[in-house]
Amino acid sequence: MLHLSVPAIGISFSDRVPPAVPAFADPMAPPAPDGRAGRVPASCVFWVRATSASFTTVPADHGNCSVGRYTHGLASLAEVAGNEDIGALLGSGWVDDDQVGALPAVSQRSAAISYGPLRDAVGLPDVVLLRVNARQLMVLSDAVPGLVVEGKPQCHIVALAKERAVVAASVGCALSRARTGMGPEEMTVAVPGERLAEVAGALERTAAIDVEVAKYAAEDARRFAQER
Repeated sequence: MLHLSVPAIGISFSDRVPPAVPAFADPMAPPAPDGRAGRVPASCVFWVRATSASFTTVPADHGNCSVGRYTHGLASLAEVAGNEDIGALLGSGWVDDDQVGALPAVSQRSAAISYGPLRDAVGLPDVVLLRVNARQLMVLSDAVPGLVVEGKPQCHIVALAKERAVVAASVGCALSRARTGMGPEEMTVAVPGERLAEVAGALERTAAIDVEVAKYAAEDARRFAQER
């Protein structure tokens, strides 16, 4: 219905490592001077990798990005506050202490977070993540009353969807775009898994209406072309 150019992915949080889903296999990076290490630069990079394969991560895999560790419920603010990356973000003025303190986060620490294409999901994921453009977000915003549009950091929309059952979009953030390579026209939307059927049904109705409206507008515009 949205004609996505990137497959939707599912994100599942669990209190044990699921034996049926392979572990993310990239090597652990050398530690930063402050001790941060991980298998990818940030948790949002797993979103990109999950469009083509399913895998499970453990908390240590997310260790390089302090922001992602916090929003995914893998560390408290106190545990990451002294890290170099947090210092860089605060020192640059990108965020301030109040903004950091107000960030939503997943409430319980998970033993594993699994990712993969939604089409391959065995059960219902906690969160479904979509990568969209402006037109696709237009359809979503019409279909889902109460959809919120957030800014930085991009990863906190996962917590909004999981903890508050909110359909949340993000315009992205400089931190995530640099690490993931997302295109300048791309945005993300997090849909609570429990609301997936509801959102899909609303999208079906809205997309059909938009087609009819677009046909009308295109037909109406022909008069102007004829006059020229």
